[in-house]
Amino acid sequence: GVFQSYAVEVDIKDASNATCLYADWMMRFLITYESNNGDYKTTTLNLSSSVTHNGSVCGNDTQAALVAVQFGEGHSWSINITKNNETYQGDFITLTYNTNDTAVFPDAKRKGPLTVLVKDPLHPVQLNTVFVCHNSYFIEAENITQIFWNVTVQAFVQNGTVSKKESRCPADTPTSAPTVPPTIANVTTAFTTTLSPAPTTAPKPVENPDTGNYSLKSGNKTCFLATVGLQLNVSQDKPLLININPKTTVADGACGNTTATLKLNDGNSTLIGF
Repeated sequence: GVFQSYAVEVDIKDASNATCLYADWMMRFLITYESNNGDYKTTTLNLSSSVTHNGSVCGNDTQAALVAVQFGEGHSWSINITKNNETYQGDFITLTYNTNDTAVFPDAKRKGPLTVLVKDPLHPVQLNTVFVCHNSYFIEAENITQIFWNVTVQAFVQNGTVSKKESRCPADTPTSAPTVPPTIANVTTAFTTTLSPAPTTAPKPVENPDTGNYSLKSGNKTCFLATVGLQLNVSQDKPLLININPKTTVADGACGNTTATLKLNDGNSTLIGF
């Protein structure tokens, strides 16, 4: 089937009918579930055209704000946002998906609503500042990948007016130009590495990376193929080039109806997600 993901706009008013919380975003979910025959399948859960936001609240100095949406056949998503001195920050994200929705989970072995709770990884945002993230970013927990894009959020809005001052997510922040221009749009890359002390002599030039063949399977069928050589250019204290070694790199991820996620882990705390 073909599924369409819709944007959500939530404008919460306080007792004086002034905006106290505003959010506009798009999201979808990749969910792996067990089918009746014991196989594990990955499906895509998208927002429907009809979304409600019952239970959303403004929040204050002592109570967290809450953005809660309900959609489709018994699915819901929410995030509570806390205020701390001069900042606000997402706290926990809760997704409840209903495997009785046969359009999304046509042969699920376990029936009924299931809930997953995950900590929001994004950094605090200054009050009277709107958080904006146009590029996609991912939050993974258990068997679910949550994908967000075109996000605009401001909690604890002052004087009923959404701020024009923006705080951008890391995915939107421009970086120094890479050696080779990227050829795949909307790629979110996350990695961590331990830097060694700066050498006293000129470092040896890093050779071109070896080409690796990476693939994902959905059941018995291959659903994702990538043949690529990968090199990271990390700009921290000093530029650092890291080649991804195909011999020690493990491919993981999931394929949905309209979205696929490929995760490469080289075993040295270097993780790349496409």
